[in-house]
Parts: sequence; C-alpha cells; structure tokens
Amino acid sequence: MPTCNWPLGNGQTLSFTIYDSNENWNSVGGLYIFAYSDGRYWRALYVGKADDFSARMPSHERLDEAVRLGATHIHAAVVPLAANREAWERMLIQHLQPPLNVQHR
Repeated sequence: MPTCNWPLGNGQTLSFTIYDSNENWNSVGGLYIFAYSDGRYWRALYVGKADDFSARMPSHERLDEAVRLGATHIHAAVVPLAANREAWERMLIQHLQPPLNVQHR
C-alpha cells in the first residue's frame, strides 16, 4: 500500500498508509487525515484520532463534508499510545491548518 509522510511541524514526520475507500478498518487506534492531491502534494482537509478505527471511521461525521471539499483518500497511521495520538493530532492540526479542524489552532 502507498504511504505518505506528514510533517509534525517540529522537523519530524509520521508515515501514513493511503486508503482510497472507507472500509475494512482494523480495531486499532491511530491518526487519520482526509486528504486530496493537488497534483504535486497531498493537502489535508481534516485531521483526527481514533481509539478504534473500525468503530470511528464507517460513520464519521466529517467525511461527507471533506468529500464535498475534494477529499479523495484517507491517510491512516496506527498509533498505539493514546498520549501520542493526542499530542501528534494537535501538532498536525497546528502545522497543517486543515480547514475542517477548528480545535488546536
């Protein structure tokens, strides 16, 4: 599966697997990004965290809105520790400034 490295804003990056559909999620925690490609770069529309991808993703309340804004893929990274999910979500939002995130700016 293809991957994408997203910058945390502190010189580090996180590697995300790129999915083109919202199905077959595993019961693991992690981070996700609703994104699209502008031809050169991936652009983030929404960054979030999940304690369990299989419970969170199938009926995500922001996915339809992200698709209307152009989202074509979901980037996901397994992050087992809740503290890391919280910190890295905040860092990604602050650095990427996705339009559908209003918290952590």
